[in-house]
Amino acid sequence: MEDREKTDDYSFEDNPYKGNRGFAPAWHAAKNSWGGLVFAVREESAFLQELTLAAILLPLACLLPVSPVERVLMVGSMVLVLVVELLNSSVEAAVDRISLERHSRPSAPRTSAAPRSCSPCCSAA
Repeated sequence: MEDREKTDDYSFEDNPYKGNRGFAPAWHAAKNSWGGLVFAVREESAFLQELTLAAILLPLACLLPVSPVERVLMVGSMVLVLVVELLNSSVEAAVDRISLERHSRPSAPRTSAAPRSCSPCCSAA
C-alpha cells in the first residue's frame, strides 16, 4: 500500500530527466540525430551504398519529365529506403550489443530485418 502512495506523489518537476524546457530538448535531439547520421555514414556500409545511390537518383528524379505526384513518390521512396536501412542497422546493433556469442536464434532479427530493407528498394524501382 505504501508503494502505491509513493507513485501517486509523482510530479513532473521531480523527474531529473524532464528538466529541459523550451527548445533545449529539440536541440539535444537534433544533435543526437546528426551524430547518429554521421555514425551511420562512417560505419554502416549498406547505408553508405544506399545514400550514394540516392545521391545519384535524386537529381535524375528531378530531371525526368514526370508529374509532380510521381516525382514526390520517387523521392519519398528513396527517403523511405534510407529510413528503413537506419532501422535495420539499429536492430543489428541492438542484437550485437546483447551478445556476440554464437546462438541459433539471434540471427532471426537480422533475417527478418533484411526484407524490410529490401522492400522499399523494390518499390522504388
